[in-house]
Amino acid sequence: MGKFIVKRLLGLIPTMFVIVTLSFFMIRLAPGGPFSSERKVSPEIMANLEHKYHMDEPLGMQYLRYLGDMVHGDLGPSFKNKDFTVNQLIGASMPNSLVLGVTALAIAVLFGISFGLLSAVRQNTWVDYTTMSAASIGLSVPLFVVGPLAVLVFALKLRWLPTSGWITGRGGWKTIIMPAMTLALPYFSSIARLTRASVLETLRSDYIRTARAKGLKNSVVMVKHVLRGALLPVVSYLGPAFAGIVTGSVVIEQIFLVPGIGNFFVKSALNRDYTLILGTVIVYSAILVVMNLIVDILYGILDPRISYE
Repeated sequence: MGKFIVKRLLGLIPTMFVIVTLSFFMIRLAPGGPFSSERKVSPEIMANLEHKYHMDEPLGMQYLRYLGDMVHGDLGPSFKNKDFTVNQLIGASMPNSLVLGVTALAIAVLFGISFGLLSAVRQNTWVDYTTMSAASIGLSVPLFVVGPLAVLVFALKLRWLPTSGWITGRGGWKTIIMPAMTLALPYFSSIARLTRASVLETLRSDYIRTARAKGLKNSVVMVKHVLRGALLPVVSYLGPAFAGIVTGSVVIEQIFLVPGIGNFFVKSALNRDYTLILGTVIVYSAILVVMNLIVDILYGILDPRISYE
């Protein structure tokens, strides 16, 4: 296991290198630039702006300069947020997105596995039909519809929760409930459906029939044998789901005014803020590849049949 983890960690280096390289040249070769939307300025001022950000250098030199700065942990200045560096913007906003994403994923995993297991055990009953119907609705209704509806019902009508804000404001931890529940909805639905299908398949396995024939209690069979094997597809789903739930919180952050990185990601793309786009892409990519590594490790823990030699 130790050798496998070291190899995978070393394998992250070329993966991130390819991602950074492709992203850098794709962004730079796209039409327009970070100063194209500025009010019309004289050629001298434009030349000074380009010189300040080294954009008057050949593209290859800009690429090598960026790689050198990135290796030292410097993601460069923001072209549009002139008083801040990319490190400062990401450092201030990324923790908020992570708190929201982790909370939403924890809700999705807890309720998704619980309801998926209950649905499988009560197959073809009203419990099963109700749970899977709710899961289908969660997958089909977009978040930009669920979010405003949640605000209308729980904030404006019932007045249980604040309409927007963040945990650092006067609303406190209540402000995270609606965005986290809304963001968790599609992932809860997917996990519930995956758990149900996997549990049903596992229940029909020979080793489960053998375990029951030995006289083991049903609770022991479900927890120790069924659930452990059935969770493999769910664990496989959690890697990309975590990256998706962090990067996919852009809509939720806009609806509930969460000061997360999604806001900067959208604005940087619209403003052609090269360094901020690259910085957010690097962070999102790092989250994805690290979560895939964690998923591979969890696979080995859950299923001893998997070998890493």
